Amino acid sequence: MLLLLKLIINNNRIMAIIITDECINCGACEPECPNNAIYEGAVEWTISEGNTVTGMYILEGGNEVDVNDKQEPIEDDYYFIVADKCTECVGFHEEPQCAAVCPVDCCVPDDERVETEEELLVKKGRLHVV
Repeated sequence: MLLLLKLIINNNRIMAIIITDECINCGACEPECPNNAIYEGAVEWTISEGNTVTGMYILEGGNEVDVNDKQEPIEDDYYFIVADKCTECVGFHEEPQCAAVCPVDCCVPDDERVETEEELLVKKGRLHVV
């Protein structure tokens, strides 16, 4: 609960989570992610892995991709989080599970990316189509 409180900032906005270069590559975070947004360093990723989305998907940068197209790794040397798939566990858990299980506390808030709980729930809905 304390972690979640640390992530909340002004106007009910929540900071996204990133994995820092202090990551020891233990992999504890990866299976905890309900969106399959966490990948081992140097691994290609797709939007479709770990959810039910199909067809085309618009990434946060504005690029439209087929959900099954392989994307370049975001980081080569340690685990990384795909922001386009991360909902900070909103709609699944009370706090980000990656941060809760990380033994070296390298899953931390990203000051560069802030989303509201509402925005995260919309993203969850886009990824997990009913």
